[in-house]
Amino acid sequence: MSENPVQLDSGMSKTLHNGLEILELLVTHPRGLTLTEIADEIGVHRTVAHRLVRTLEAHRLCRRDRFKRISLGNGLVRLAEPVEQDLRTLARPILEELTELAQSTAHLVVRENERQVRMLMIVEPRQARMHVSFRPGQIDPIDRGSAGLAMLAAAPAAPDERDEITRARGRGFAVSYGEIAPSVIGISATVPHRDPAGGISIGLSLFEAPDEERLGRAVVDAAQRLGSLLR
Repeated sequence: MSENPVQLDSGMSKTLHNGLEILELLVTHPRGLTLTEIADEIGVHRTVAHRLVRTLEAHRLCRRDRFKRISLGNGLVRLAEPVEQDLRTLARPILEELTELAQSTAHLVVRENERQVRMLMIVEPRQARMHVSFRPGQIDPIDRGSAGLAMLAAAPAAPDERDEITRARGRGFAVSYGEIAPSVIGISATVPHRDPAGGISIGLSLFEAPDEERLGRAVVDAAQRLGSLLR
């Protein structure tokens, strides 16, 4: 259950309340739960849980895999679009300033799930002779590329984590070489905000990085400025 459970009162819909409890429960179980586990966790009969899950499935807010485990569905992405639009609006001027400073492509990346990140926004330099180009909406593994590595570095150290993650935790920004696209260097930093588990990063994608530390500091500064707007 959520850390701060909502108390049901007479002015609230019990059915809607239980449905939202299921969604909040699934957020904390990215590998999914069985129907029985869901019923037990929210304190309803299995038949009631079945009707709630079927309704959420119809709206694509949850889904079942071939093992009949239930997890969050893609319909939540559409519901989140207005929130992400606000994020893009706040991030654009900061990304534009960063890309002009470095004369390189700047990007805003968000955590999609436990294993993936999504490229939410790309800003390309206007004057650079040559620059990296990506497709907005692109999905990449969280453990490959500077954006995902920066998010992993914001979490406590894991016993089997990559050396690049450990180094990023110490430097304050992550660097990757040719992990998302051949010959492309990535430099990213996480954006501090009220939901660190959500994961947001700002970064640069370039073909050459003669001064990683200077670029890294610029990326960290951009990430902190966006974080201050999100608080």
